[in-house]
Amino acid sequence: MMKSSLALLAVSALASAAPQPIAIGTNSGGSGKSEGIYLSSFDPATGAFGEVKVGAKYSNPGFLALHPAKPLLYSVGRSEKFPKGSLAVFKLGAGPSLEFLAETSSEGNNPCHLAVDPSGQILATANYSDGTTTAVKLGADGLPQGLGFAHKVEGKGPNKNRQEGPHAHGVYFRGKHLLVPDLGLDKVLTYTLDPATAKPTGGDEPAASPSAPGAGPRHLDFSPDGKHAYIVNELNNTVTACKLDAAKGTLEAIGDVPTLPEDWKGQSTTAEIQVHPSGKFVYASNRGHDSIAVFARDADSGKLSSVQVAPCGGKIPRHFTISPDGKWLLCAHQDSNTLASLPLDPATGKLGEPKTTTSCPNPICILFLPAGE
Repeated sequence: MMKSSLALLAVSALASAAPQPIAIGTNSGGSGKSEGIYLSSFDPATGAFGEVKVGAKYSNPGFLALHPAKPLLYSVGRSEKFPKGSLAVFKLGAGPSLEFLAETSSEGNNPCHLAVDPSGQILATANYSDGTTTAVKLGADGLPQGLGFAHKVEGKGPNKNRQEGPHAHGVYFRGKHLLVPDLGLDKVLTYTLDPATAKPTGGDEPAASPSAPGAGPRHLDFSPDGKHAYIVNELNNTVTACKLDAAKGTLEAIGDVPTLPEDWKGQSTTAEIQVHPSGKFVYASNRGHDSIAVFARDADSGKLSSVQVAPCGGKIPRHFTISPDGKWLLCAHQDSNTLASLPLDPATGKLGEPKTTTSCPNPICILFLPAGE
């Protein structure tokens, strides 16, 4: 049976050291000749990956998300029917296995991120190339029922090469609030959505939380206590600590910390960010420097302090995830076509040398699946 939430998955994983199933989203346009969504397993006792195999053939299934209560996996993509951008739904089966069920348009160009709301009634998507944020209504079966809204906020930033217009880069739910980091606008936009319709309840224009000019907010994550959020800024290689207004779903900046060593002179951009399940540490990836920046988090103030900048074990760490037991960081290296597992000390937050590396074509998302699938 599918667990009702990822929280239950974490509890189950803590109680068992059995290998845990994972799904890997990939970039079909890269050098690794990806065929779609890949499946594997991860053994928290040894840090080893199982066999990596194709779970479902689909074009550009970069980012993946789970339904909160049903055995369904969602993916962005670009299909023959929807060449600019598609959203696909797969049924999770034993093994695990994937069965294609349905697809719909992302209503934008180049979808790069998606998320399902806590009620399981809305599928939200960030379309990078044209900056459109989309919300699709999901039926009782978890399949797309129709478009709730597709909205693009006009504007640009000071970086002429990367911020010539809006570039929605992530979608994150906090209750009925949808937070959208927009790399092109240096803003985190907030929509308040009606789960019954997937439409905004506060008018067309979203509330906005500003970032530093030219920062390029890409992704974010929330502290487990719900007090703070942390934004990884792609263009200026920083993490912004923020206070979270739960009632409005908006953010107030506390301060920035750099993700790179002071003496680094090469080209690098950030990619992913995640708060440790304990709430004590925050992690961010550097592409170019090819490392993971580790920060200690003050639970009261939300401020971050640098702990470590650790080699990630591959080239271009596009995405990573922390294991449910909080003892491993699994990293997807887009350009070296590998996955790596790094041991993580839950007491200090520090990462060790990569324990295991395995091949996977152009991996750009790693997702733990429910243990029963």
